[in-house]
Amino acid sequence: MSLPPDQIPPAKPKITPEERRRRTADRLTMIRLKMAIGRELDERGITRPAEIGAALGMPPAEAARLLTGHQWREGAVERLEAAAARLGLQVPEAASED
Repeated sequence: MSLPPDQIPPAKPKITPEERRRRTADRLTMIRLKMAIGRELDERGITRPAEIGAALGMPPAEAARLLTGHQWREGAVERLEAAAARLGLQVPEAASED
């Protein structure tokens, strides 16, 4: 069953190659940060959601979503960097292509 032309939803805009590269770099940075934060929390014996949230300075549900989310989201890298800084972690920057 096809829709009449006036009811067809607009096509989803494609992202530019530059945006795709930025998101890929962000994903790699997010993986590094999540691993470093997770390792630090484990070393400190912080395992409960409430403890994790307190250690990262955010509500437990938000902390869990940030550390377990698999989808790229705007601002996630900055939030992970802030959480890592709060724990005193030094996470090396990814090599840029510039």
